[in-house]
Amino acid sequence: MIARQPVSKLWLAGVVPGLMMASLFILYIYIRCKLQPELGPALSKKEREISFIEKLKLLRAGIIPFAIFFVMTGLFVMGIASLVECSAVGALAATIAAFFKGRLNRKMIDGVLKKTLGVSCMFMWIILAALCFGAVFDGIGAVKAIENLFIERWNLSPWGVLIMMQLSYILMGMFLDDTAMLVIVAPLYVPLIISLGFNPIWYGVLYTITCQIAYMTPPFGYNLFLMRAMAPKEITLIDIYKSIIPFVFVMLFGLVLLMIFPQLALWLPEKVLGY
Repeated sequence: MIARQPVSKLWLAGVVPGLMMASLFILYIYIRCKLQPELGPALSKKEREISFIEKLKLLRAGIIPFAIFFVMTGLFVMGIASLVECSAVGALAATIAAFFKGRLNRKMIDGVLKKTLGVSCMFMWIILAALCFGAVFDGIGAVKAIENLFIERWNLSPWGVLIMMQLSYILMGMFLDDTAMLVIVAPLYVPLIISLGFNPIWYGVLYTITCQIAYMTPPFGYNLFLMRAMAPKEITLIDIYKSIIPFVFVMLFGLVLLMIFPQLALWLPEKVLGY
């Protein structure tokens, strides 16, 4: 809503880059464990030799969530429902699943409605604040001032401006969360990106990946604190700081690939939506 871009295109634009990032992580872990097998030891023979029935029982817990996800995405990709309508289908499917599992009761419905209302109101206020912030800054000429600073005073090329923007996200991510960054810079950067001739859908994916990198960099590093809370007591925060270094480089490599080959993000929206 801040960038005035279709949610459906932004959603589809993230699919291929997301699969690419996952593949890069898998490839890195595979190579690292081949070189240092002690980092990823294989399961014991007893754990690996389980019956097919037992494997199906282990998969059973994920069947319903996967089915709900498949119904939602399937309807959207086939063009039967819009992205907003698919969210309603997902909510209905989850309600039906809860009913058949015997978990649908007044207390659960009350809790779900309160959480939904809280999240919806939070995003509405974020968008309202960002739009107001952007309108004020645009009115006083801040967008034009930033454009003049980057292009006329610093003599940066459009790609130089883009790289400066990505670096600013990583720097801000060391101290701010993604919501604060979105409110502060999106109203300023999005008009500049469009004026420089870049595709805003492609840039939206770049922004998302860069924010995830920023979320993994200290000292703020929200994801790092989350990992520390889930890790065993003997794993210190310093250990986690050290462990994320190669993954940050993997994500930076994926970011560079996406910058060099924009069609990684733009191919699927053009294929499915045709514009």
